[in-house]
Amino acid sequence: MTSSEPGTASENDATPKPSPMPRPGPRPGPARPVPRPGRPAPAAAVPPSSDPHQFGRVDPDGTVWLVTGSGERIIGSWQAGDAEAAFTHFGRRFDDLHTEVALMESRLESGTGDARKIRSAAAALAETLPTAHVLGDVDAIAARLATIIEHADQTAAADKAKREEQRAAQTARKEALAAEAEELAATATQWKAAGDRLRDILEEWRTISGLDRKTDDALWKRYSAARETFNRRRGAHFAELDRERAGARQAKEALCERAEELSGSTDWGPTSAAFRDLLTQWKAAGRAAKDVDDALWRRFKAAQDTFFAARNAITAERDAEFRANAEAKEKLLLQAEQLDTSDLEAARAALRAIGDKWDAIGKVPREKGPELERRLRAVEKKIRDAPTRGVDPEAQARADQFRVRAEQYEKQAEKAEAAGRTKDAEQARANAEQWRQWADAAAEALGKRR
Repeated sequence: MTSSEPGTASENDATPKPSPMPRPGPRPGPARPVPRPGRPAPAAAVPPSSDPHQFGRVDPDGTVWLVTGSGERIIGSWQAGDAEAAFTHFGRRFDDLHTEVALMESRLESGTGDARKIRSAAAALAETLPTAHVLGDVDAIAARLATIIEHADQTAAADKAKREEQRAAQTARKEALAAEAEELAATATQWKAAGDRLRDILEEWRTISGLDRKTDDALWKRYSAARETFNRRRGAHFAELDRERAGARQAKEALCERAEELSGSTDWGPTSAAFRDLLTQWKAAGRAAKDVDDALWRRFKAAQDTFFAARNAITAERDAEFRANAEAKEKLLLQAEQLDTSDLEAARAALRAIGDKWDAIGKVPREKGPELERRLRAVEKKIRDAPTRGVDPEAQARADQFRVRAEQYEKQAEKAEAAGRTKDAEQARANAEQWRQWADAAAEALGKRR
């Protein structure tokens, strides 16, 4: 037997010297509770220290024996004192082992430790039990370690399943975010809202963890590609918008120049039509940048307002003149409507004089013209249709035809005037005047034949 230094205990497994006394068998200890399989016994279920006398002995020569359910084995040689000191020394070492096992149980039960690491530590400690230099219930420790290992395996499997479930849920979240980003990249046209949402997706993305590296990288590539696609589409849209705005600016600047050229025109009808056409072109030109567009519109409208203010001033003056003309024609009509057809020659002469004055007066307001002309034509018809003697029917028909043609041209003049076709109105009035002169000449010839 290899001995330790003088005064110390030797813990070798060497065979002890033969003893003259017969070696007693293992001392049966008191019955101990067996931990339930699948769940580690709590630390309080096992005393913090067991009686080393129940699980071993010390021979007179200092050989220390451990007694277990499978037999007994030497755990050391004690030369540092009496046998009780050996029990105390090796019992404390068992207490250390017991404390280590209890700590494992506590950490596993509370969930504060990694089940896989606890299992590994328990397995490693269990492997040391056959050679452990301790005095105590090693069998109980072995059973508890086995329970810890079993429970750790179950906990590790549950933890793994939970991690897989969490990983699947986190993967699904990122897949949904990637799909949403791809949808925005392909179809979005509300650029600001879509851009804000892509940034929100990125912020949410950064809070999601627990995926395996390969899956996470693949999903990130999808999101990143979607964001780049969106940025390209948005950039192309605004580049095209800039080109359109530049074209709209050039077109509207040209319209402003044309409006300013027309602002001093006094050709009221054609110029009014020209301004209406310019406004139609303005609306079709599109929009420039807001500040530029607003400035160009103020410039265009200023030119338009200058023209229409001048036209309105002339129109107001003309309207006053037309109202005065209408009043003068009303007075002439009163005279005409009172003509006596009993003296037909005198009535015709008076009507011709009234007609000369009528033509000399000029235009009246558009809404009054038709009614005034209708009343005058009624007087003319009244005198024309008055019974006469010795009148040539063919000559009378010609005179009536001339007067009808004159009336037709006068109506054409009114329509042209209403449409703003000043030149057409003037030409129609000239034709009407010519036909009326012929009608008057024919009527005068009829009077001379009577």
